[in-house]
Amino acid sequence: MTSRTVKTDDTATKRKRFVLQIILYVAGLMVAAFGIVFAINSRLGITPISSFPFAVSTVSGIGIGVCFTAFLVICIILQIVLLRREYKWINLTQIIVATIFGFFVDLAIFVVGDFSIPTYAGQLLMLAISIVIVAFGIGLYLDAKLMLMPVEELTSVITQKLKTSFHRVKIAMDCTLVAMAIATTLIFMSEIYGVREGTVISAVAIGRLLPYCRKLNGMILRKMKLYDLLNHE
Repeated sequence: MTSRTVKTDDTATKRKRFVLQIILYVAGLMVAAFGIVFAINSRLGITPISSFPFAVSTVSGIGIGVCFTAFLVICIILQIVLLRREYKWINLTQIIVATIFGFFVDLAIFVVGDFSIPTYAGQLLMLAISIVIVAFGIGLYLDAKLMLMPVEELTSVITQKLKTSFHRVKIAMDCTLVAMAIATTLIFMSEIYGVREGTVISAVAIGRLLPYCRKLNGMILRKMKLYDLLNHE
């Protein structure tokens, strides 16, 4: 086999890997969007990352998908402000991701509709389903090994600037978003919307469940004989 043939085969493999990465990434975003909608319909509180966009949507009447997209774009702008000349402009492609995710959230709302399970036990079941779906979706898009979502990327930038741990900044970020959501709904509606016990449960459970979901993703990819392709360098 000539070096030219080897090079051609390697190029074809890289193309297949990139296509697989895109499929996993988009699938992960869609799955996570459906998980968020299940959390909303559980009425027990949504994930911290969703709390502020949900609060703005509730107060303004603007679709949550649009609010989510706007929120993610703000995260991108904050990255630029913090990094300035260090910012890599290729990361502006995150705007595409933000737009796609906002669309998926609206799509999930349309598909799921007002579906809910009555009684508190039913609400807990919906919340549990939401947590599993969100963790699975995040696992998929992380395993794709492409770019991070704008919120995670902003968290990474702040971690870099403060020279601290990602985990600490993530907790601070989640707490800030929840506080902003509470303040927004209290000021404009005199009630708290979207933040309940489910918000705390989601914040703890999704992170703990994520490693298991990623392990399951790996097992599925191995069974489909795609694991080696995804991890091909």
